[in-house]
This record gives sequence, structure tokens and C-alpha cells, in this order.
Amino acid sequence: MIVDDHAIVGGGLKQFLGNVGGFEIAGQARTGAEGLAMVETGKWDLVLLDIGLPDMNGIEVLKQIKRSQPDLPVLVFSMYAEDDYAMTALEAGAIGYLPKDCSPEEILVAIRRASSDERYLSPNLAEKLLCGSLPTSRKLPHDALSAREFDVMQMLSRGTPLVEIAERLHLSPKTVSTYRARVMEKLGLQHNTDITRYVLKHKLGQ
Repeated sequence: MIVDDHAIVGGGLKQFLGNVGGFEIAGQARTGAEGLAMVETGKWDLVLLDIGLPDMNGIEVLKQIKRSQPDLPVLVFSMYAEDDYAMTALEAGAIGYLPKDCSPEEILVAIRRASSDERYLSPNLAEKLLCGSLPTSRKLPHDALSAREFDVMQMLSRGTPLVEIAERLHLSPKTVSTYRARVMEKLGLQHNTDITRYVLKHKLGQ
């Protein structure tokens, strides 16, 4: 499955892999939300994921995929330079990081390895990792949230009442209040409106 908002990328990859043979692009999503929904609807061998999606940051999409499908390989395929996001993507669970300006041969090697559950690093990225010259990943406040705290944060950002959150997550309202307090503390926020702004700013999906 390809998660990329540029139709020409998906179409080009579909044609390229069709000509090579042995692979089929069985699903294409244009947004992070579409990608997350599609992940749950079928059995996929590999997800090719862009970072610059219109509704969500691709790294956040990656984290959510790995929460629900920890064994599903996700290969990040991005226009952003490896120095900017490679470490962040790998730490979030990506099986590899592939810049969009790489050669067709490298794309094929990466897809073959990733679909066989083998980590893929470009020669350039591997050398930087060995030399320790790659910048460390940039940690953000929401990276410290647990999966449950993240769910509560997203619901609060949509204006969902605590009682309704409790019903959806099968928790008591008191427990949800505790999660809300932890979210506020970890993000350094004061009000629910601050949570909404934070979610929108970091494209965490609503």
C-alpha cells in the first residue's frame, strides 16, 4: 500500500512495479487518515509511507500503524533529506528510509528487502550511522505520551466530553480525568483549547 498525497508518485510506482513484476500495489491512500483506515481493512505485506501528508505528519501515521500492526513493515519514502527525518522514522519503527530522489534500482532493492522484513538503509545513510554523523531524532512533548494518553489527547482535541471518552475507551470518567491531567502535564498545557491547538500545530490528526 502507498500512502502519498501526490497521485503522480503512486501512479509512477504502480507502473514501475508492474513492469518489474512480482509486486502489486493493492491500495493507495492520499491522507494519513485514509492510510490508517486502510491498514485495518486488509492484510498488507508492506506500506510505503510519505512524511509530508496533508492531514497528519507521516511520522505520527507510522507510530499509529506500529501500535495497531506492530509486525507490518513500513518503508518511509520521502522527499525530505535523510538527515532531517531518518533517525526519527527508524526510532518510530520504520523498516527503512528511502529518499524520493533515489534511483529506480534502489527503490526496488528497498522494497524487496522491506517486504521480506529486512531493514533497508541507503549506502549513504548506513555510512552516516556508522560514523555517528547523523543528527539525533528530534523529540517532541507528545512523544512521551502513552498510547492511551495519546488517544485521550486526540479525543479532547475534538471537543469530546470526558464521559463520552470514558464510554468509548471503556474507562471510568475518573480514569479519563487522570489521563487528561497527565497529558496536560507532559505537554505543558492548561486548557482543552490548548490541546486542540497543539494537535493542529503538529498535524497529529483530528
